Amino acid sequence: MPPRAGSRYSHSLGLRDAEGRLYLTDRDRFLFQDRPDTRVHQVCEGDTLFHLAGRYFAPLPRACGFWWAIADFQVPPIHVPTLALVAGKRLVVPSVRALEEFLTDRAP
Repeated sequence: MPPRAGSRYSHSLGLRDAEGRLYLTDRDRFLFQDRPDTRVHQVCEGDTLFHLAGRYFAPLPRACGFWWAIADFQVPPIHVPTLALVAGKRLVVPSVRALEEFLTDRAP
């Protein structure tokens, strides 16, 4: 089954190795771009990438599923998204428009 549209792996290819095992190629990361509509969020106690994505990407279907866009957008990127966010840290949040452009520009 191919990755779902909007998945962080939606632009990866499914390949088989010599033994027939299926694996995905590396994915394109949604790297930071300095844009006028980029926002900054100061982390509060209990914030998670999942909840922040739901808040900032609310117009999109399954908005919470775009947590990876916030993780990738940081400088440096957040590589372990399950770790608790540190209260007071500033996160750069891409706009919905920037995320939509990323998803459509790299359509498979």
